[in-house]
Amino acid sequence: MLRHGRGDPTFRREPDGAVWRGIRTPEGTASLRLVSRPRDGEVLLAAWGAGAQWAVGAVPGMLGADDDPAGFPAQRDPVVARLHALHPHWRVPATGLVMESLVPAVIEQKVTGQEAFAGFRHLVHRFGERAPGPGADLRLWVQPAPADLARIPSGEWLRLPVSPARSGTVARAARLAPALERTLSLPHPEADRRLRSVPGIGVWTSAEVRARAHGDPDAVSFGDYHVVKDIGWALSGELLDDDAVAELLEPFRGHRYRVQRLVELAGVRRPRRGPRMAARTHLPA
Repeated sequence: MLRHGRGDPTFRREPDGAVWRGIRTPEGTASLRLVSRPRDGEVLLAAWGAGAQWAVGAVPGMLGADDDPAGFPAQRDPVVARLHALHPHWRVPATGLVMESLVPAVIEQKVTGQEAFAGFRHLVHRFGERAPGPGADLRLWVQPAPADLARIPSGEWLRLPVSPARSGTVARAARLAPALERTLSLPHPEADRRLRSVPGIGVWTSAEVRARAHGDPDAVSFGDYHVVKDIGWALSGELLDDDAVAELLEPFRGHRYRVQRLVELAGVRRPRRGPRMAARTHLPA
């Protein structure tokens, strides 16, 4: 969930399954290495850099330890009950880093995945920095700091390429970064309202952030080109619009994102016919 495309420079997976993340924490940058040992019920971790201590302390939340699935009414729908039985231990993560999720989410607005992931990758390589410690040897990167994002000229954004509407939203959010990070202490509905008060951040972008940074189990990605249609197909066997899917999910209010993620984990996809959407070519390379 925290990787943005296979070429995400802030994320690495080693052949032995170890996961590396380049993180900008409130205390500085960090390289974080995680190794899961499910047979032992353990996750081993190590971190380097000025933000290492913060990153280590954030790992339980990042892995969903703060999520409470009690009250999830999976049995209200036979499909949801079956999907939940396949992944009963999945938990909603809470990274505690709003800008880390917000920047790629804005770049992913209303474009193909290919264009979005390329734009984010180029942004990190051009304006980010190498992760500290052994992460640098793995060519692991850290996203740009908010102050650096706010200073990127419009022409540089176009070369990434990221359109003016999206780059303008990133710049506005970067200038408001401290206030946006403070939404982590708010109830989820209020955090949603505060995020969406920034021009350019709508329902979809707010949900993408809250599902990763805030640990919001109700943050459905309404407005997504694929996600909501896949949910509708999984639960009804029909191609439905956002309003119809919202009605289907209403019995799960408070836990609606759990339904979305269970559908994703099960790999349920609506039938897709015709050619794939091509990447736009009118922006500078």
